[in-house]
Amino acid sequence: MVDIDAAVGFIVAHGDAVDRARLSRLRTGAPPPPELLDDAEVGQTPGGGWPATLGAEIASVDATCFRLSELDDLGAIGRPAARRALDWLAARQLPHGGWEEDPALAGVAPEWARPGDPEAGFYLTANAGFWLTVAGLDARAAGPLDHRVGGAYARVVHAAARSLAARLGPDGGWPSFLPAGWLAAAVLHRQEMFHEAARMQVILAERMPELSPGDVAWLAATLRRVGIDGQDWILTRARRRLTETQRSDGGWESDDGHQFDVHTTLSVIRAWR
Repeated sequence: MVDIDAAVGFIVAHGDAVDRARLSRLRTGAPPPPELLDDAEVGQTPGGGWPATLGAEIASVDATCFRLSELDDLGAIGRPAARRALDWLAARQLPHGGWEEDPALAGVAPEWARPGDPEAGFYLTANAGFWLTVAGLDARAAGPLDHRVGGAYARVVHAAARSLAARLGPDGGWPSFLPAGWLAAAVLHRQEMFHEAARMQVILAERMPELSPGDVAWLAATLRRVGIDGQDWILTRARRRLTETQRSDGGWESDDGHQFDVHTTLSVIRAWR
C-alpha cells in the first residue's frame, strides 16, 4: 500500500510554504493564508490567463491550466482570479471545439503546446476541457446553481468532448501525448461518453507498468477529481504502481528533476485524499 504518512513527512521536510499549504488543504481542508493565495495568483494577464513566464504579456492555455491545478490544491479555484482564468479558457475555444496556443508563442512553446500542431491541440483541448469540467463539478457541489454537466461551461465542455471523441481511433487510441489520454478520459467520463472513456482507460492500464511515478500520480489525481471511485480497477492498478515506486524517504521521483519531487508527491496525496 502507498504510505501516505511517509509522503506527508517528505513534503513537510522538503516543501516550501506553498507546498505545505497545499498539503494542509488536501489533508485537513484548512484554508491557506490570504497572502499566500495572492502570491499564487500573481502574474495573471488582464484577459484572465497566465503567461508561461512571469512578466510575459501573452497568456498560455497550458500555463493557465497548470496554474489552475495549483490553485485547486489550495481550494482557490472559486476565487475571482481562477474564475477569470476559466472564463478566458472558455472564450479561447475554437469553432471545432478544441484549443490551440496563440500563434505568437510558436517560438517559445514546448512541443506539447506548439501552435498549429495537431498532437498539441488534442492535449490542450483535453487539459482545458478538464479544468472547465472541474469548475462545473465544484459549482454543482456548492449548491443548486446549474444542473448541467459543466455548469456554466456546459456547452463549452460538451463541444470539447465531441472534438476529443471524434479523433479517437477504433481501439480508443488518441493522436497525442500520453497525458492527453487521462485528461480526455476524465472529460468523456463526465460527459457520460462511457464507452469512449473506457476504451481509453484500457490502453492506459496496459501502459501502467511502464509509466513513471509522476505520470501515474497525475493520472490517478485526474480521474479521482472527476469522481471516479478510488477502488475502480484502473485506480487499483495505479495504486499498485505507486506502491512499487515510492522511495524510502516517502516521496516519488518527478520526470522534471528532483526539484519537482514534492509536486509529484502532492499529486499522489491529491489522488487519495
